[in-house]
Amino acid sequence: MGEALPPPDEALDRLKDHVGKPFTTRLLSDRRGSRAWKIEGPKGTVALKANNPDDDTARDKAAEMAQEDDHLVRLTDAGVLSSGYRVGAGAWEGGRWLAVRWIEGTPVWSAFAPARAPQDGLPAVRPWLLGVARTWAEWLGQMHAAGWVHADVQPTNTLVTDEGSAAVIDYALACGPGDGPRLPYRGALTHTTAPEIADAILSTAADIHIQAEPPADIWGLGASLFWCWTGQRPVAYEDDTAREEKLKAIATGVTLSLDNVRPWVFPEFEKVIRACLAPAPRDRPSSTDLATLLTS
Repeated sequence: MGEALPPPDEALDRLKDHVGKPFTTRLLSDRRGSRAWKIEGPKGTVALKANNPDDDTARDKAAEMAQEDDHLVRLTDAGVLSSGYRVGAGAWEGGRWLAVRWIEGTPVWSAFAPARAPQDGLPAVRPWLLGVARTWAEWLGQMHAAGWVHADVQPTNTLVTDEGSAAVIDYALACGPGDGPRLPYRGALTHTTAPEIADAILSTAADIHIQAEPPADIWGLGASLFWCWTGQRPVAYEDDTAREEKLKAIATGVTLSLDNVRPWVFPEFEKVIRACLAPAPRDRPSSTDLATLLTS
């Protein structure tokens, strides 16, 4: 699979000294206009992604990767990201590529699989769930304190490490302070889109930028925890429902009742999820308050 869709030569030429020789490449994903590889060598491992120039159905992924690179530089300057996270970026004959330090972890959906079992909550699962939620909130809190919003909080954009901590990735759609010209933000994954963002998408033209605010990240966090713990998306609609209709359902602020879909009773965790999914942004806790709640 990796041989059929190899990484851009331009990227490998830049990365070979960073990872060392010999190095291996493994294709991880090929969807929605972009491809991602794991590049591993004796000196280190990186995650590399590049746009797929042959995918005419995707939005401009090359421009999106250039935007993410700009965000990584600015987030590093702001002290949110470590200086070693961004490894490199550049152009290739088909568009743009971007490489970041490899983070060893499991996507939240897969990591939460044991918690979805109707097991009454194994003793070790309860503090582990709270720990993942707390470290996720703490990471968002660092962004919010620096004036940034991730704007794409969802299960595939967060990894759970072996230590049980959340590691946030993918900053392409982030909204920062003093943003200059950029791709208009029009929401991200529908299922974790906050009601106020859904309403703004429905009420504005497709080329209008929507500046996401911290409460939207908090809603996305609550929606992700709800979804990955219960196995159900927080808002009811069918898979084949048109996106506009899904957004209309989300904009109402009405979610499924946790009492009806939870795999087992966990009052402390349920309190956090309900707080995050408050329909009105002003009623949601800040990321700092949420982390404090989860610590206590």
